[in-house]
Amino acid sequence: MTSSTPSRAKLVHADELTGADWFKSSYSGGEDNCIEVAANLVASHGMVPVRDSKNPNGPALGIPADAFSSFVAGVKAGQLGTF
Repeated sequence: MTSSTPSRAKLVHADELTGADWFKSSYSGGEDNCIEVAANLVASHGMVPVRDSKNPNGPALGIPADAFSSFVAGVKAGQLGTF
């Protein structure tokens, strides 16, 4: 991965995510049907890696930091509806 900010989401292999501090929502209740994010890599990679908690050694989806911020803001504002 490069330190330049990606413009689109991309597949990132686990070996490219050295130093990732993975975080899972406290709302998950310890379940494994969740996603995890490694927001600590935004400064160095310009993206937020997102992975499936059931496959911690698998690849992640690298989402551009600005797109991820917009997504989180939309969730907080209730703009995405309910499922």
